[in-house]
Amino acid sequence: MHTVQNTLYVMTPYAYAHLENATLRIDVEREKKLQVPLHHLGGLVCFGNIMVSPALMHRLADEGKSLVLLDESGRFKARLEGPVSGNILLRQAHHKVAGESGFALEFARAVVAGKLKNSRTNLQRGAREAANVDEAASLTRSADNLAASLRATTAASTLDELRGIEGEAARGYFSAINLIVKPQSRSSFALDGRTRRPPLDRFNALISFLYAMLMNDCRSACEAAGLDAQLGFLHAVRPGRAALALDLQEEFRSILADRLALTLINRGQINAADFDEREGGAVLLNDKGRRAVVTAWQERKQEEITHPLTEGKVPVGLLPFIQARFMARTIRGEMESYLPYLAK
Repeated sequence: MHTVQNTLYVMTPYAYAHLENATLRIDVEREKKLQVPLHHLGGLVCFGNIMVSPALMHRLADEGKSLVLLDESGRFKARLEGPVSGNILLRQAHHKVAGESGFALEFARAVVAGKLKNSRTNLQRGAREAANVDEAASLTRSADNLAASLRATTAASTLDELRGIEGEAARGYFSAINLIVKPQSRSSFALDGRTRRPPLDRFNALISFLYAMLMNDCRSACEAAGLDAQLGFLHAVRPGRAALALDLQEEFRSILADRLALTLINRGQINAADFDEREGGAVLLNDKGRRAVVTAWQERKQEEITHPLTEGKVPVGLLPFIQARFMARTIRGEMESYLPYLAK
């Protein structure tokens, strides 16, 4: 069990979360492991087979606190919340501009630009830190290819064309990222292309788990800003898909999730023993691995950085919430275009 920014993460299989007076209590095998006053919590996130009492569900809903259910690999399953709040005028504006092809294309172009710029920053950093001259040169070439993709986005005239550019750029990025892994760890963490459902190697399993936690934060950020998390611009609308949260996630994938994954691998904080292989080739973090990653994720979110637009110091964990508000301002017409967060 871990708490960060008023959110409690429960990962122990078969743990029982229930209400006891004005507190949330966690039992494992009928033994109390944790008890937290409800007024200290903003939400509850459960990984895998966690039992939650109906009384606790009702109380969380009554108090406007979210209950998020993820599977053991971190993939989003469900979210329980009380009545929708927020600004109806903002949501009306959101639905209106989503139907305007010109606005949708420009918004999506900004989302892709943010993703490509931050991905390029990762590769450039890797090139600077590479001990091998040839590998540094290869990473620099891959970063230059992303710069070319970025230029190509300005000429894209349709969303499908823009998505094609983004997809090709992502393949080039993931083919290069192996070179940022230290040589002694490459045999255990070789990335053979991006695989998702299920991940087929340890690197994919690690970043998929991190992406799932990032996605939960991005969805919360959209909803906190009063936006409709289901209605995106780059990502097509599909039933049950939080398309706008996926849009918001794009600029943060490389600088929050990928960068943390590389740090964990290169510092030896995560290793092959933290993963299990399943029938059919699926690879997933085991309980020990999940705990290590969640702890590192929490610590990363608490680090402070200077936001280039607000020029104030903020915890990393608040970046999606700040950017969601920029999205809302763009949708309301208060900003000329969406400005993604760009890392240094």
